[in-house]
Amino acid sequence: MNTAGSSAARTEGPEPPATVRRSLLRYPATAPSAVLAAGAAGAAYLYRTDPHEPGHVLPQCPFRLLTGLLCPACGGTRMVYDLMHGHFAEAWLDNRALLLASPYALFLLGRWAWEGLHGRRWRPTLSPRAQVAVLAVAVTWTVARNFG
Repeated sequence: MNTAGSSAARTEGPEPPATVRRSLLRYPATAPSAVLAAGAAGAAYLYRTDPHEPGHVLPQCPFRLLTGLLCPACGGTRMVYDLMHGHFAEAWLDNRALLLASPYALFLLGRWAWEGLHGRRWRPTLSPRAQVAVLAVAVTWTVARNFG
């Protein structure tokens, strides 16, 4: 049995560099780019679709469907629609807490994309104290809008 032929097939040519072998899905910019693309597609659809009017294909809040109560993010779709159309007072009425948190969320998304485009992985972390603060704000906002 000739094993030289099979050995030559395995060692033929130089091995590609590690960056060529790395899957595109594992590249640091892939996830933030996909999130940005999905956000842009969603924004394009939402720009033409008034969530204040019934009969559109828009996601329903599972928390509200199960409990009948508003979750901390309820009104977010209407808020984004109003912001895109320059209706700032209406956006404020749709969801104040989410409107106030939006610049920080956009900063985090921008930073994630920036780091990914420069080939670096970036995963923001919150201290346990910050996690408790976020949870407390969300619970307080939920109680205030449903029972206040």
